[in-house]
Parts: sequence; C-alpha cells; structure tokens
Amino acid sequence: MATPQGRLPDLPRHATCGSAGADLHANIDEAMTLAPMARAVIPTGLALELPGAGYGAFVFARSGLGIRHGLTLSNGVGVIDSDYRGEISVGLVNLSDTPYTIQPGERIAQLCILPVAQFTAVEAEELTQTGRGSGGFGSTGR
Repeated sequence: MATPQGRLPDLPRHATCGSAGADLHANIDEAMTLAPMARAVIPTGLALELPGAGYGAFVFARSGLGIRHGLTLSNGVGVIDSDYRGEISVGLVNLSDTPYTIQPGERIAQLCILPVAQFTAVEAEELTQTGRGSGGFGSTGR
C-alpha cells in the first residue's frame, strides 16, 4: 500500500482474526458532518497494487454504521480494478434523518481482496435448462 497524500494514513487492518474485511479509515484532518440524505467522498490516503488481473479489491459498508446510523456506501459496493493506482476513496451516504459526524481516523468501510474471473461475453440463442429456469426475485420462496 502506498500513501498518495503527504499525511500518513491508518493502514487497513482486520479487527479480529476471523474478520473477512480490513477496516478503512477516514483520512481527514477535522470532523466532517454528513447531513441526512447527503453524500460525501471520504479519502483514505491509501493506494494499492493488486497481484494481477485475477484479483479485485472490494469496498463494503460497515454493518454497524449502516444499522445504527444509516451510513452506507453511496454506490453499494466499491470495485477497485487491478490496474488502478489512485487513492482509495469511500463514497458515503447518510440514509437516516439525523446528521452523522465522521471523525478523523474513524473506521468507515471494509476492504476485501478477492479472486475474480475475467470473461468474454458470447451471444447465445438459448441457455441450458435448470430446475429453477428463469424464476427471478423470490421465486424460490420467502
């Protein structure tokens, strides 16, 4: 990991030995208040280099922030491609009716490095049959 800004950021770390994601921290100099339904891009001060095209970095919301405060990612999941070398920033949105203040160094998201499979799309006239078929949302029950 590299630091694109001059200020040394908090490095991502797993909170416990069983944590799937490593926490990303707000690399801000002063507290920042996010009004209800407002969005902001929060810098982490970090850049990374993945081992190759077989890996991607994925930014996920922190469940506690979402459940307790309505603070979640503005884009659902952040996808960081293996050839990206810029700073990792986190887009947040406050879905609650209460302002939320982000503190410098606060844990704001989680980073996971996962294997990915690149593919070539091929047009097809039909697909193989399965037991589910084309059943969509909720088709397998509650």
